[in-house]
Amino acid sequence: MVHLRTVNRAAMNVTPQIRQSFATFDGASHPINDYKLEDFLMEMTIDFPGGLKVDAHFRGHTFKTDQPPADTAPMPFELFLASIGTCAGIYVLGFCRQRNLPTEGIRIVQRNHPDPATGLMDLIELEIQVPPTFPEQYHAALVRSAELCKVKKTLENPPAFDVKTKVAETA
Repeated sequence: MVHLRTVNRAAMNVTPQIRQSFATFDGASHPINDYKLEDFLMEMTIDFPGGLKVDAHFRGHTFKTDQPPADTAPMPFELFLASIGTCAGIYVLGFCRQRNLPTEGIRIVQRNHPDPATGLMDLIELEIQVPPTFPEQYHAALVRSAELCKVKKTLENPPAFDVKTKVAETA
């Protein structure tokens, strides 16, 4: 069983200045052209299509959420939790594809353990299940790959939130 723990760390104080960044691949760091942090703004539009439905629109996709009793889509918190396992999954998939390892029979089982008093997660377990034929020499590397998940890293280094209202201009 694989446990991915969340460790709280102080968030880095990042200002929107021009910075030099490096990408690591092929075992070496390669400089990336200078960029402004605001160039990477990810804007989503959230709207309310009716009932208890709340949708998010991003990059041409619509992420639908709903609440019981209609329950026509996952609840927002369920979507959030699913993003942890699917993010870990894309890293496991990438690891296997990079090494031409078969992915058939691999799956991740995510177990979410909430605090009964708050409903917040105390522990999130990710169990990477592999078939008996999967090479044992790669088991630990699969765990290390899953731990690279950006969702997990964001939880470990939480962002600041800035919530405000603004009067929107009518079209």
